[in-house]
Amino acid sequence: MPEGDILARTARRLDEALAGRVLVRSDLRWPTAATVDLVGRTVLGTKPYGKHLLTRFDDGRTLHTHLRMDGSWRIARTGSPGARAGAPHVRAVLANETWTAVGELIGMLDVVPTRDEHTLIGHLGPDLLADDFETAGIPEVLRRWAARGSTPVCEVLLDQTVVAGIGTIYMADSLFLEKIWPWTPADEVADPVRLLRVARAIMQRSVGSSSPSTTGEVYRGRETWVHGRLKEPCRRCGAPVRRGLAGHPPTERPAYFCGVCQRPPAPAPPAP
Repeated sequence: MPEGDILARTARRLDEALAGRVLVRSDLRWPTAATVDLVGRTVLGTKPYGKHLLTRFDDGRTLHTHLRMDGSWRIARTGSPGARAGAPHVRAVLANETWTAVGELIGMLDVVPTRDEHTLIGHLGPDLLADDFETAGIPEVLRRWAARGSTPVCEVLLDQTVVAGIGTIYMADSLFLEKIWPWTPADEVADPVRLLRVARAIMQRSVGSSSPSTTGEVYRGRETWVHGRLKEPCRRCGAPVRRGLAGHPPTERPAYFCGVCQRPPAPAPPAP
């Protein structure tokens, strides 16, 4: 699933194509929004929040989309073959006279009054990439973190109601960089703020990257530290990268780690 960095880059690309321009085409192929017509509306901009996108219009409405596992937004020049958007997997089309944004395999779509955006994202924790994360975000994340008690830290980082935007890539790599065993109880992590800042820093580097990757598995020209590298040598010590599970079936997620660099606290059970 795309993580916060990919959503931020997607929002930036949508803004480059749509912000400040009037729509001449609007096609929302979603049961609850099929009759919504946005033609004639000016796009104010698209704001990312965690793994969500909020595209706002000048009439006080917001288009909310979530990419889930396979979704994406692509941009094509209006009138070009890529802007036809006739494929069955297309879920949304927004076009002005110059550019067309095509949402493919979108996993969630809503149109709500902008004032009601909180009904869609209000349950989420602070956005890791928000400008005010250091001032307003960290205290709130710490409050929510404390409420998770002894839950494994890998699960807490993936919990969007604690902090929004982190997925399996940045969970695994930030824990590796801090030499933290993924199943360490969250209330035993010595410095949660430092860990969050590490995750934020490597995600910010990806946001600033010019790489065309949409998976996030390569950021700023550097391959991931451990994520997706099962049995490959650790970049620090050379030991084979291992993989366990964060969470429980049917919603468990892979958690990659180095068994040497990220030693569990003793005594500790084996990784799931």
